[in-house]
Amino acid sequence: MARTTIGIVLNGVTGRMGYRQHLVRSLLAIREQGGLPLRDGTRLWPEPVLVGRSEAKLREIAERHGLTEWTTDLTAALARPDVQIYFDSQVTAQREKALRLAIEAGKHIYTEKPTAEDLSGAVELARLADAAGIKHGVVQDKLFLPGLRKLDRLVKGGFFGRILSIRGEFGYWVFEGDWQPAQRPSWNYRAADGGGIVVDMFPHWHYVLEQIFGQVSAVTAHATTHIPTRWDEAGEPYDATADDAAYGIFEINRPGQATPIVAQINSSWGVRVYRDELVEFQVDGTEGSAVAGLRNCRIQHRATTPKPVWNPDLPATEDFRSQWQVVPDNEEFDNGFKAQWELFLRHVVEDQPYTWDLWAGARGVQLAELGLRSARDGVRIEIPELSGEPTR
Repeated sequence: MARTTIGIVLNGVTGRMGYRQHLVRSLLAIREQGGLPLRDGTRLWPEPVLVGRSEAKLREIAERHGLTEWTTDLTAALARPDVQIYFDSQVTAQREKALRLAIEAGKHIYTEKPTAEDLSGAVELARLADAAGIKHGVVQDKLFLPGLRKLDRLVKGGFFGRILSIRGEFGYWVFEGDWQPAQRPSWNYRAADGGGIVVDMFPHWHYVLEQIFGQVSAVTAHATTHIPTRWDEAGEPYDATADDAAYGIFEINRPGQATPIVAQINSSWGVRVYRDELVEFQVDGTEGSAVAGLRNCRIQHRATTPKPVWNPDLPATEDFRSQWQVVPDNEEFDNGFKAQWELFLRHVVEDQPYTWDLWAGARGVQLAELGLRSARDGVRIEIPELSGEPTR
């Protein structure tokens, strides 16, 4: 079968996410299946060019996977005529500058989020990409997880009736780094380095709420730093200047509903897990409810809802979890990062529709920025339309 090669610069591939999810489980997985099948019967073959700051790490990754193209010179990589796509999974503080270079070089853009450190930078990137006539996309991986795909299926099928509310719980205990190594890099907890859970997670919550339920119209948030001192990779203590927990209320305008959906989502790196998965969303509607995590989804329909009675004087005898029904897979779910990579590659090569662009990324940055302002000022903030964004 005929094969077409597409060159892809992967910047930040020495990091955990860039390496595990985007290189190994996405692009290399596509190669392992013989390439991406296209409509004309050919297969698209991703050819990664690895970019990072450490020669030793890049060489080791390349040798481990039989790759030959790597460099610490981003400008040289972007100048290559055999490269069509630039992908960025660097730390947030380095992303905007690199994306601008890629846009100037005429490369299509696919990037992790947040796309920039502030809203003005995120909007400018979207405008520049549109003006350059390139295709652009932002990773919105949680939309492709089995649990949320089942939840989306329920919403589209009208299972909930009128949707009333959403309750989300995300987080886990990130060790301080003194007596056990931390699971996350220390920059996550320094505001000057682009750290903070609001900046990290509110863009995720924005696309989940927007894509599945409706337009996010207002935010009220409280952000805090529960753990003020942490220890870095060298074992040295440092002041944690970025927020490590955020408690948000989001209002969602859903077409066909007169009143907004209320979503309450807690995000914390200072919480111990007592739930089935690291993130769970409970959606309640007039006709039924659902609880969705990364992989699983359970439902309780109006007709099968039990009738609990509040009596604090007697021990609870009902097994509430057993009263919910498991939503079946009904299909085989691929890795979420790989699934979105395949959609973006088809968007570039075949011009297939694709909605998760730099404007969507800018809306996520906007929610984070307004969430931090809400937390600082103690107020509810309505979310305006982005200036210059094409009509959705």
